[in-house]
Amino acid sequence: MSRTTKTTVAERARWRSALLLVGFAAAALALEGRILYLQVVDKDFLAEQANDRHLRTEQISAHRGSLTDRYGEPLAVSTPIDTIYANPQELKPALDRLGELAAALDQDEEWLARRITSNLDREFVFLERQALPGKVAKVLRLGLPGVSTIREYRRYYPAGEVTAHVLGFTDVDDRGLEGLEAAFDHWLKGENGSKRVLQDQRGTNIKDVELLEPARPGRDLRTSIDLRLQYLAYRELKAAVIESHARSGSVVILDPGTGEVLAMVNQPSYNPNDRAQYGVETYRNRAVTDMFDPGSTFKPFVMAEALDSGDYDSSSLVDSLGALIVNDRIVTEEGSDLGRVSLTTVLAQSSNVGAARVALTREPHAIWDVLSGFGIGRLTDSAFPGESAGKLNDPQHWRTVGQATLSYGYGVNVTALQLARAYAAIAAGGTLRPVSLLARDEPPKGERVVSASTARELTTMLEAVVSPGGTGQRAAVRNFHVAGKTGTSQKTVAGGYSDEHHSAIFAGFAPASQPRLVVVVMIDEPRGAYYGGDIAAPVFANIVSGALRVLAIPPDALPAPALTAVADSWVRP
Repeated sequence: MSRTTKTTVAERARWRSALLLVGFAAAALALEGRILYLQVVDKDFLAEQANDRHLRTEQISAHRGSLTDRYGEPLAVSTPIDTIYANPQELKPALDRLGELAAALDQDEEWLARRITSNLDREFVFLERQALPGKVAKVLRLGLPGVSTIREYRRYYPAGEVTAHVLGFTDVDDRGLEGLEAAFDHWLKGENGSKRVLQDQRGTNIKDVELLEPARPGRDLRTSIDLRLQYLAYRELKAAVIESHARSGSVVILDPGTGEVLAMVNQPSYNPNDRAQYGVETYRNRAVTDMFDPGSTFKPFVMAEALDSGDYDSSSLVDSLGALIVNDRIVTEEGSDLGRVSLTTVLAQSSNVGAARVALTREPHAIWDVLSGFGIGRLTDSAFPGESAGKLNDPQHWRTVGQATLSYGYGVNVTALQLARAYAAIAAGGTLRPVSLLARDEPPKGERVVSASTARELTTMLEAVVSPGGTGQRAAVRNFHVAGKTGTSQKTVAGGYSDEHHSAIFAGFAPASQPRLVVVVMIDEPRGAYYGGDIAAPVFANIVSGALRVLAIPPDALPAPALTAVADSWVRP
């Protein structure tokens, strides 16, 4: 190769090197320029892109207010719990590990795969709401991108089935669906907040960046329930329903001075902490929704109108001998004929004929006014969801036979809560007060139904029911005056009343001298013995006896002290 040729090759190599260096320099200058442009001119774009990848807006769940009994004992509380979710867009690269995720969640892999792949355009999908802590830890240990947790609250009921029908329950989003949870949801629920958080590539929160809206917790609610009495009533009712093989049962305890519900229980019950037990037949509060014929527990209210009119008093005599034929119906006694007896005996011996004879002498509108005044056929103002108003027909539609049967509790329907409220009016000296499931600081004024003297006279008559020889003697409580009334009613079936299905009822209050407790016991369809005096009265006695001890109420019927003679003895030295 000649020298000229060698020189030409060397020059070309130098030119190529120079061009290459110029190219690299130009590329470096362009890159540096782009960096400067992005950092100085288009920095907002970079920040936005970073935020899109690592900043998320999360909900801050609000804490639902607690429900307590009248003394502050917790009845319903919200506890923090984690919910597992996924961001399908971030989980997409790890779809081959869905089997591991399904195993950790204890879910079907095919179902989970469909749930993720059908939502690949979304950034949030629930995998399991309110998961157990152990499951949460197992899922997070997998380290899957886009799988993380958020904090929610779950409702917990410490007393379980004992308070289930009063409190009701919430849904998975902590919204009240039944009972007091639903009635006062507007009070208990809070308002959720939001915050901006920084996350890593796996979707795990690194730190909170900004509080956008603070969560506002719900307000606590103090109910009128006395948890001690609630447990007592629940225990006694459950034992009675099991022993009598009854279909169901209800108990209501009221404070006649304030109208507060101190206890309300039903059987069968359910555990509100277990959503699998939710069903209309179990979670329905029978004490406020189910109507029944009150039977002879209704007699005092018709008597109240007669006594308040001044035409009768407790010693007025009524002919209870034989059967009473009214239109096409024959009114008879359950037991032997009583003959001509006083109104007190009519109640004490639960005479249907005697009660019917009194009712037939009264003007229908006058009876209706008093019954309506006692709250029959009206809501109790408890504000409980689904409460029934009962049934009391307009007097202009009454037939003579209907007026007669009304006197002993047929042709009229009440709930256990309505019946308790009506007896509370007698116990409160003839004043009807609105029922409350919330604790009251002072008693409401109430409405006058009958005079105080009529209420006192009726109380004395109801004490005779519980005295020896009365139909309710098994409701007696040692060392206390008790007033009350037994009731036994046939249940309605297609075509009339059944001879095989009954309701056993007892309603009363104690101490009769200064009433502090009104208790209604209703046992639905007991097998075997079915009279109110045999089935419901003993339950009443057990509840009242225990409640009076719990509340430390002094006896009002202590026996007189025995007199003993002490002879002086002289000892001679």
